[in-house]
Amino acid sequence: MSFLRRRSANPAGPDFDVLAMDPGDWPGNLGAGLLPAPDGSCQGVFLRYDLFGGRGPAMIIGNLPEGSPARDTAEGEIPFEVAQLLLALDNEEEVTVVGSEDMPVLQGDNLLIVRRLKLSEGRISCVQFDRSDGVLVTIAAWDRPITDDLYALLKPLPAELFQQG
Repeated sequence: MSFLRRRSANPAGPDFDVLAMDPGDWPGNLGAGLLPAPDGSCQGVFLRYDLFGGRGPAMIIGNLPEGSPARDTAEGEIPFEVAQLLLALDNEEEVTVVGSEDMPVLQGDNLLIVRRLKLSEGRISCVQFDRSDGVLVTIAAWDRPITDDLYALLKPLPAELFQQG
């Protein structure tokens, strides 16, 4: 994915491009969260897309660079984004990863190897893929499948979206 690269300048937010759906393309509410490290660097970004009028998110998309502690999960443990989805939905049910399968998906001219995670909670869909710059993208959706046409909507978001001020 040649369009995904480390930024040379340090924006106030993450020092990597964030791949997600453009907020202008989403009809509901959007929230973004940054995962700060003790040194002030950004250890990840997650975007929460809410279609349910404030009653919980429909989807969370996370971008976690190499070295982010949020990427470290034990065998069977759910990804950070799934945990955030459950937290936002006030769902305290124990959820685990029960399996995964790799599948090829085209995003424009780029071939992605997408891991589709199978979870103990069937209403959650979750996929992950690694970008060429080492950032792990995870998409977790509540009560809706993640289909191949979603990948066509993913693009780098402008750095201004994550500046503080």
